Amino acid sequence: MFQKSAVVGLLVCISTAITGQTLSMPPAAPGHARAYYRLALPGHTRESAAPIYLGTPIGLTPANVRTLYDFPAVMSSSGGKGQTIALIEAYDDPNIEADLAIFDIQFGLPACTTVNGCFKKISAAGVAPKVNAGWALETSLDVEWAHAIAPQAKILLVEAATDSLSDLLRAVVLAAEQKANVISMSWGVPEFSAETEIDSIFQAFSSIALVAASGDGGFGVVYPAASPYVLAVGGTTIEVGYSKRGVAQRLGETAWSASSGGISQFEPPSVAQSVFLTEFPSRAVPDIAYLADPYTGLAVFDSIPYQGYYGWLQVGGTSAGAPQWSALIALASSNAGHAINTAQVAYALYSSLGSASLPLFDITIGTNGLCGTACLASPGFDLITGLGTPKASAVISTLGSGSSM
Repeated sequence: MFQKSAVVGLLVCISTAITGQTLSMPPAAPGHARAYYRLALPGHTRESAAPIYLGTPIGLTPANVRTLYDFPAVMSSSGGKGQTIALIEAYDDPNIEADLAIFDIQFGLPACTTVNGCFKKISAAGVAPKVNAGWALETSLDVEWAHAIAPQAKILLVEAATDSLSDLLRAVVLAAEQKANVISMSWGVPEFSAETEIDSIFQAFSSIALVAASGDGGFGVVYPAASPYVLAVGGTTIEVGYSKRGVAQRLGETAWSASSGGISQFEPPSVAQSVFLTEFPSRAVPDIAYLADPYTGLAVFDSIPYQGYYGWLQVGGTSAGAPQWSALIALASSNAGHAINTAQVAYALYSSLGSASLPLFDITIGTNGLCGTACLASPGFDLITGLGTPKASAVISTLGSGSSM
């Protein structure tokens, strides 16, 4: 259990470094790179024209993703029942519950509403923040796809007042106070020397699984994915084919060129990495990966116009992986009948490294920069996709087997 007073006390000090000097931190950037508008109109200038409504879903569907990553059949899974997935976002999305309802109806998912107790939205500042279109799209992506993967889990949306790191961390603390089982963070900032002091916030949440996007800037490391107390999710490009009956089929998966990763400048390795990746004296990022390329992206419904479009958009980014890995952990925790925290997830996955039973698709092709072998995907662990992407049924079995520190 975390000590609230210690965490709150540290948050008060986030704006100043331990040395007493002002700590300069840029605002957090949402993890999604961009939406991909397959239906963009020739000659249309989005900045000057009225927003265009896209009324037909484009991108991968929940059924597609379940097939591509070998999720268990809906009827044979608990669906995350008994778990709460907290999604930490900046600013307000006033339409999110209505947008989620449209997404659920479109894909035959169970309703997730305030009334039925599945959905809850709270403000970390106590009042609704202002609206921001880019963050509203991020919110739609995270909420809709966390629910798509774990449809029986509760969704807790915690909105930070702004995209400053201090405000976002206050939202993380509030999510923990609300007894979330998994916390997803689809954002990050460039590393800074005082981040190791902030790590004590995450370290205090020893009973919670913490998941963060690794970033969409190519080779390099962002925080909080760099924290050794967080599970960092990188990105891939997935090649999809379809059977005559329209069933999605894996044709291949490579490292996404924009997936961030590398060696932290400031952080020690996580416990799992210190045991199983002894060649890295510092924190290596990411731990695992998920589809991220917006050109092979996900169908998302967002009614707040973003760059001139609203409705059904195709969205990607490493932030697509953070909420879905969070939902996958919720599935495993529900099936196991007990909470599974960050360290247990990392240790269970890293302990299977190199074995024939690795519950992940090993991504061995692709690059995210011009830095030699560090920027190349390779067999086993690499600095773009980590250990790989999930074979979901196997991940659930591995995490639920009681593997621990």
